[in-house]
Amino acid sequence: MVAAPVGGARDRAVHSRLVEGYAEIAPRELEERLQARGAPALLDVREPWEHELAAIPGSRLIPMNELEARVGELDPGREVVVYCHHGIRAAAVVQWLRRQGVAAINLRGGIDAWAVEVDPGVPRY
Repeated sequence: MVAAPVGGARDRAVHSRLVEGYAEIAPRELEERLQARGAPALLDVREPWEHELAAIPGSRLIPMNELEARVGELDPGREVVVYCHHGIRAAAVVQWLRRQGVAAINLRGGIDAWAVEVDPGVPRY
């Protein structure tokens, strides 16, 4: 996992360790982590039509514009990997979630990178 701090003093302790304001994970590393015990939760922040077109199995859809009202649906004790199409929306969500105390990580390159690097059966759009 590659992590680059951006939150400074706003960083919070989550799971007994300092959490940077931003972190990301490569698709292949996520694939490995999903097979392991204590796998992270998957959060898709795209629109419903995008999720219907292509999704990582087991992911929860909460569109970005609904997240503030629905953040309570996330397990605060579980790491969350956030994804969108290419990673831009997810990066913004990760920063926001981390400020809320949620251990969130961006899937680098989004579902498009997942389709290229991990699962070519996932449609690209």
